[in-house]
Amino acid sequence: MPAFVGTASRALPTPEPSFTRQPWRDHGVERVPVLIFDDPGALAKQAARQVRTLVEAKAAAGDTAVLGLPTGSTPIGVYQELIRMHREEGLDFSNVVTFNIDEYVPMDPDSLQSYHRFMRENFFDHVNVPPDNVHIPRGDLPESEIEAHAAEYERLIQRAGGMDLLLLGIGRSGHIGFNEPGSTPDDRTRLIVLDEITRKDAASDFFEERYVPREAITMGVGTILDAREIILIATGEHKAPIVRQAVEEAPNQQVSATYLQLHSNASFYVDRAAASELTREKTPWLTRRVEWTPDAAKRAVIWLSRETGKAILRLDAGDFHRHHLHDLVHAHGVDTLCQTVFEDLRQRVIYRDRLPSKEKVIVFSPHPDDDVISMGGMLHALVRNQCDVTVAYMTNGSVAVFDQDVRRHLQFVGMAHDVLAPAAEDGLQDRITTILRDLDKKKPAQVDTGDVQKIKAFIRYTEAIAAIEVMGLGAEHARFLDMPFYKTGRVKKAPIGQADVQIVLDLLEETGATHLFVAGDLSDPHGTHRMCYSAIDQAVRRYGEGLATADPGGDGAPAKKGRRKKADDDPRPLVWLYRGAWQEWEIDRADVFLPLSKAELDLKIEAIYKHESQKDRALFPGAYDDREFWERARDRNAETARALDALGLPECYAAEAFVTVREMP
Repeated sequence: MPAFVGTASRALPTPEPSFTRQPWRDHGVERVPVLIFDDPGALAKQAARQVRTLVEAKAAAGDTAVLGLPTGSTPIGVYQELIRMHREEGLDFSNVVTFNIDEYVPMDPDSLQSYHRFMRENFFDHVNVPPDNVHIPRGDLPESEIEAHAAEYERLIQRAGGMDLLLLGIGRSGHIGFNEPGSTPDDRTRLIVLDEITRKDAASDFFEERYVPREAITMGVGTILDAREIILIATGEHKAPIVRQAVEEAPNQQVSATYLQLHSNASFYVDRAAASELTREKTPWLTRRVEWTPDAAKRAVIWLSRETGKAILRLDAGDFHRHHLHDLVHAHGVDTLCQTVFEDLRQRVIYRDRLPSKEKVIVFSPHPDDDVISMGGMLHALVRNQCDVTVAYMTNGSVAVFDQDVRRHLQFVGMAHDVLAPAAEDGLQDRITTILRDLDKKKPAQVDTGDVQKIKAFIRYTEAIAAIEVMGLGAEHARFLDMPFYKTGRVKKAPIGQADVQIVLDLLEETGATHLFVAGDLSDPHGTHRMCYSAIDQAVRRYGEGLATADPGGDGAPAKKGRRKKADDDPRPLVWLYRGAWQEWEIDRADVFLPLSKAELDLKIEAIYKHESQKDRALFPGAYDDREFWERARDRNAETARALDALGLPECYAAEAFVTVREMP
């Protein structure tokens, strides 16, 4: 086993219950009950069970169940579980009346982005809710009629007896429904102007922000608070800051979700990632006595170092006492504790001579630029260590290419025709003209033709090859997996299927890789990283099972092609989880820090520059952050180095961070 593995690998934690409920009264900071789930799947099942309990209880009483329903990516898991209950367990929705929360304005009900269409595709087409019982605000009315429509929507809710259970999501501006900052508990269903952050978050659904409607019709905060029970669901690290504000800050107009604190039966269902900024999760010692495990002690010492502005080895007993860490000092002693944490971190700073050398490596890149953005320094180090590197680009990234880039490349091909193929038939120019005409006729947010999608994919592919050439690799090291789940032509993707998993499994078996680099930042705005992670996870599990049963050279069946028994007798490859443009691993969670010199960081930035279609102005940059991807990578790596330096560790120009595991968590 290489020397670095002993200090970098991490044992998986003991599984905890699927969720924990600790009402705000126990913490003094949470103002509303919060249930934390280990993963989004457990959250979705529990929310679906709540719906089922209501529906069945109402049916037994000969009554209707009135549900308030949201849209967006978060509730899809709940809808899928309810569909499963209907199909496999006979859950009957014939006594259900539904009211959706909102809709864009203007919006045709059949548009790809319409919430009418969303609800049909994700729920109503698969269960037996009577069509007459379905109510969704209309976004296709003249503006002069919207006020009357909103008032009638309120009357319909009242005639139904009010909502028994309302499911909610939360936007990164803190909105519930489309109740943007400035909303009040007195607001009712109405037309509202969308916040800039909301429109940026929606840009991926509309292909560009300029196509996102500027208005929407939404239930008001008052309408929402009239529901007898409310469950707000939130998943992903990108929701963590606003979840903390919603449950720990007093009700205020800037975060409309804080008004749920005024409700007597409202709960937040969040996964571990969305809960990560809560005080009880991030700094639990400020709210209660904690069990000082090594990980908890390490996190507390790092936090204290930052709070005091002192390096770890300069902390004294007074620092611990003044910050409510008396029991931690009592249990371990200041000097021993600080030296242990400092040495633990120091051992995680890994230079190139301790990285894999002459090993078989696969770098899985969800989009065609995640490899160099997220781990360009590591990629270059692996090449210098003579590793056999395969960069597997999992999706073609075509939806993130501007139409103008297609026009520019087609114009180049047309101009270069006489040089590239002077004897060819003169049908090329006609083909180019046809494709350009299709682009001219394309409507806002319309799906590209198959030819345009292919051209956009080729643009991303050539950029990816140019980028890894900067790192010392070539086209022969790139694999374009073009996974089926991505090829919808829309931002909304198909579910991960066996075909996706098999593509990854085939690559694992072919290469026999002993190290896998996988995107572990599951908060990208498109959801693509999460889906790619799921496909890799399933493939690695099947691959590990096959390795465990394969005989690498004994009397039994021969091992499969490319597979080999590892020196430590653990057949599974070591998985390195990296993070991308959206955030970096926290210092206390990272297993490996790779220092980068200025020259190495400059090389990484040069590789990112090769992705010209994402340069200057990316199609989906995400909300809150106007920096280009190369700037985010530069600043993130520099900040990691500064954080390590502030803790007293050796100073470096920049650093990349990784988590290593044998089994994907």
